[in-house]
Amino acid sequence: MSSDGEFGRIRWLLGFGFFVQGFRGFPWLGANFFLTDELRVNPSVLQLLQNSANLPMVAKPIYGIVSDAVYFFGQHRIPYIAFGALLQAISWLAIAFLSRSNVSILALSLYLLLSNLGASIVEVANDAIVAEAGKQNNPSSSSQVSSSSSSSSSSGELPSFVWMAASLGGILGNLLGGIAIKTISAQSTFLVFGFLALVQFFVTINIREKSLNLPKNPSPSGIRNHLSDLSRVLRKPEISYSIAWIALSTAVVPVLTGTMFFYQTKFLKIDASLVGISKVFGQIASLLWGVAYNRWLKSTPPRKLITAIQVTIAVFVISDLLFVKGVYRDLGVPDSVYVIFFSGILETLFYFKTLPFTVLMTRLCPPGCEGSLMAFVMSAIALAFIVSGYLGIVLASFVGVTVDDFSGFTRGLAIEAICVGVPLVLTSWIYDETETKEKVKKKE
Repeated sequence: MSSDGEFGRIRWLLGFGFFVQGFRGFPWLGANFFLTDELRVNPSVLQLLQNSANLPMVAKPIYGIVSDAVYFFGQHRIPYIAFGALLQAISWLAIAFLSRSNVSILALSLYLLLSNLGASIVEVANDAIVAEAGKQNNPSSSSQVSSSSSSSSSSGELPSFVWMAASLGGILGNLLGGIAIKTISAQSTFLVFGFLALVQFFVTINIREKSLNLPKNPSPSGIRNHLSDLSRVLRKPEISYSIAWIALSTAVVPVLTGTMFFYQTKFLKIDASLVGISKVFGQIASLLWGVAYNRWLKSTPPRKLITAIQVTIAVFVISDLLFVKGVYRDLGVPDSVYVIFFSGILETLFYFKTLPFTVLMTRLCPPGCEGSLMAFVMSAIALAFIVSGYLGIVLASFVGVTVDDFSGFTRGLAIEAICVGVPLVLTSWIYDETETKEKVKKKE
């Protein structure tokens, strides 16, 4: 950046933006309890709604291409952030002001889809700014992947900062969410977040993109050319194989999050505030991961980090299996203690891979395609999570889990743990700069 002031404005814009997106856990926790307590949905329907609401995330490449190519008043990031924040405000406030007698699953689903449409547009623009600012801090990566550890550290600084901002939002959102649901109502969470999104809208429209001194797009030549550029970038093996692995590593795992939520809240009768606190611990773990990555792990090869995370996820799923079987209970560990300290961490662990992977993509991405490529990456990850959630619904049905019968739950978790391990045999797909250098040296 040309000055500390410009970089400071970027950190403020992104810090607040990612904090708000992390705080989305606040209304979503309320939505989960509203669906189960007020609308009386079963575990499969809950998980179906949770994953279907994420469908707008799959269209992120479209938003990315449009934001790269279409400018409003000479700006192509700030207007999209403001528009996405406004969509979120409208949708959550609409849900909050609907009377309970008029709320239907269909109406709620439509508003949740609108909210996630807004969130995905915000995320695309924010991710593009992260990539552009990181590229300007590390100019050597524009033409090739830098070989020095200092270059890796530079490109990882802003991604780890926004990761920590989102984690802080998640911590506060889930902590306050559990308290609000218990003391006031689930619908109060919708109202609070709606006003917060409105604040983000007004803050954003008062920022001029020129003041951020982002790099100029070298080819602002229309949507068709951006599609062509994205297609060319995705044909690079180091990019295409890496994206294929990150998507596959999630999509093949049939997650049972909806079933676990029902098991904890309906079968074990865990209090809403404790469920909120468990998610807080998950976000704290996410924050600590961001800090650890920023301080000690930025120079570690992404393949090594991502593989270690995948192994850790498998261990935690096996731990959930032991929890449902009552092993920890027999050892004297109360169910509430396990839920608070471990359940929330597993939920966030699935996202830990995203941080080193986005840093890798930032280094590999050529200039001018930041928005399009990062949107495609996040879209692939979002689609993978949706497929994973749908497979979880099929798995829950296959093992015979219902609202009143969780006897097949352990069998489902065992299958989930096996599926987590399958992608480990394909980690060579993740681009590794050191390995590539060694291959070049051997050829020479």
